[in-house]
Amino acid sequence: MRRPMVAGNWKMHGSEAANSALLSELQMRLQSQWPIDVAVFPPFVYLADVVRRLRGDAMLVGAQDVCAEAAGAFTGEVAASMLRDVGCTLVIVGHSERRRRYHEDDALVARKFGAALAAGLTPVLCVGETIEEREAERTEEVIARQLDAVLAMHSIEAFERAILAYEPVWAIGTGRNATPAQAQAVHAFLRRRLSDQNAMIGGQTRILYGGSVKASNAAELFAMADVDGGLVGGAALVADEFYQICAAAAARH
Repeated sequence: MRRPMVAGNWKMHGSEAANSALLSELQMRLQSQWPIDVAVFPPFVYLADVVRRLRGDAMLVGAQDVCAEAAGAFTGEVAASMLRDVGCTLVIVGHSERRRRYHEDDALVARKFGAALAAGLTPVLCVGETIEEREAERTEEVIARQLDAVLAMHSIEAFERAILAYEPVWAIGTGRNATPAQAQAVHAFLRRRLSDQNAMIGGQTRILYGGSVKASNAAELFAMADVDGGLVGGAALVADEFYQICAAAAARH
């Protein structure tokens, strides 16, 4: 059985004081014996501090982005090896905000995915469609294109060390979310697409849902056969809310 995961993407939020309070409460409440993985993705400037605070804890730490290049004259960028050096084990690639606001195309996302793998990080590959694409019934076309760009560059075997996240763009930060049935349909499509190339890898790849996951909808979403947990945004900044989402994932197991 795939091990559920709940990952908290803090986006551009936080401060030393706020991070300390949030992590302290989570450390008191989260149960290390739960059969799930819990991860937090703070902004770059707080990564080393969060890693130090969680050293010896069951929580994992990841970065929200990574440079596609290994090193060089890329002012403002952060290499995958640097993330690994400060203690990160995961990194998000292809988040919809990076694709939309910073115009990252499928080829660049695929290169970032490869850079993460080369440094020994686990990439969390985000795919998802806009409201216009969904209403035009292009959801499968869009997410297939995003996934296939990575498969073409790195092969199906790369997903033995990767995680997928479906994040409908229309449900991020809007308060809207896909129904459990809508989420399941897309997750099942993604799993089939992987399984068509390798049934074992397709069956074991974790696929997280990332569209306005909250304590109030987590249990229903996580009850779906192909939803293996959540990539959580705003709710990850509230300790009790995040705890309840983690509890819903643990109950699924």
